[in-house]
Amino acid sequence: MQEGPMQEGPMQEGPMREGPMREGPMRDESRRKWSAGPGPLAGVRVIESALLGPGGVAMHLADLGAEVIKVESPEGDYVRKMAFPIIDGTSLLHWHLNRGKKSLTLDLKKPEAIEVYLDLVRRSDAVIEGMRPGALERRGLGWERLRGVNPAIVHCAITGYGSTGPYADMPSHGIAYDAWAGVARPAIGEDGEPEIPAYTTIGIHAGPLFAALGLVSAILRARETGRGCRFEVAQSDAAAAFNWSGIEGTKAYERPEDEVTGNDGDGKGARRPLGESSMRGAVRYQYYRSRDGVVLFMASEREFWKNFAYGVGRPDLYERRPGARFADHARGDVELRRELAAIFATRTTAEWIELGRAVNTPIAPVNDTTSLLSDPQFQARLGFRSREQHGTELMPSPIRLIDEELPVPTMSRVSPGEDNEAVLREVLGYDDVRVGTLRSSGALGGENSTPSR
Repeated sequence: MQEGPMQEGPMQEGPMREGPMREGPMRDESRRKWSAGPGPLAGVRVIESALLGPGGVAMHLADLGAEVIKVESPEGDYVRKMAFPIIDGTSLLHWHLNRGKKSLTLDLKKPEAIEVYLDLVRRSDAVIEGMRPGALERRGLGWERLRGVNPAIVHCAITGYGSTGPYADMPSHGIAYDAWAGVARPAIGEDGEPEIPAYTTIGIHAGPLFAALGLVSAILRARETGRGCRFEVAQSDAAAAFNWSGIEGTKAYERPEDEVTGNDGDGKGARRPLGESSMRGAVRYQYYRSRDGVVLFMASEREFWKNFAYGVGRPDLYERRPGARFADHARGDVELRRELAAIFATRTTAEWIELGRAVNTPIAPVNDTTSLLSDPQFQARLGFRSREQHGTELMPSPIRLIDEELPVPTMSRVSPGEDNEAVLREVLGYDDVRVGTLRSSGALGGENSTPSR
């Protein structure tokens, strides 16, 4: 990831304008208590110093009730103008990733801003760093200094390729991690040239999930023991972790063929390709055209196959080819493929779903992002929160609490620094004199910061 507008330069410690601030830890018993507020992470406070996709880490925590303070340069995270669609002048990426966060602007070239950042660390559970490796260190906010003021602090760094290895310093964007991990294989365009395929990005989404899991685990331990820690998640590593079947399967194929074979249910035989090509030639585990769309048929277990055949009044299909008990895809059975294609073309997608439920055989609808919006399962489970709540329609977190509701995250801040007043006064307890001194010093990036909504 590019570091964006945050500027480099040597840091000066400098005295605080309002008197000396000790560098040592400040014991804050209230910080280590869970709150009775809404959401399982109520009472957890997190500082985010991240640009672009890594903002997803703190988004997951905010969705669960954590207080997230996004510390931005005075220019702000340029995610606001990055990627399409642009909605009312602000990118969907920003509306989505930065919901539920307060925005505080600090010019970390200023020693006064460094002091504010450290004051936040004293009162927080975790710091998320989502830029190139060592960005906070170069601004005088490295690990030793953070834990020096709060031994229980958890520091999570989320980067493109991690802090080690030959690619550590390479600039990149999200698709790079999937291309590297073998999950964004090139498509070939009409001109014969390779081009980016249609696919759902993985690393840029999986990385924040792993990071959020690590943070919750580390915060739990820190609150019990008083001992913080630091860890990192590379989005490239996360993409590879999600592609574990293909990668570990390829490694297994290095062993002799008598030790690593094809699928037992398909009669072993030749090794099958891995990844998205693994179901090529499958028949009982395949897409079929319905009368009005496409369905996914998944009767690879003998029981499901029998249920289907008898359910559609064709017991002969099962009697002729009962197959293996498990994982039988009837690969290469061209005749059966033609018969099933003719059968599936006789009913609508909705009718096939109902039949699958009635006779207990797995048949699923196949959607694109347009048809999904009218799918009854999507409407019942997810749907959208309103544009009045979030600036545009956004899906809620897929985590659903039973017998209680998750808090509704606040709207992403359109302008950086909208919460300067609230954070400085309510979180840090600064008075008018202290806030005024910070403004005049330029630590907040000038006098254009707007108050909290």
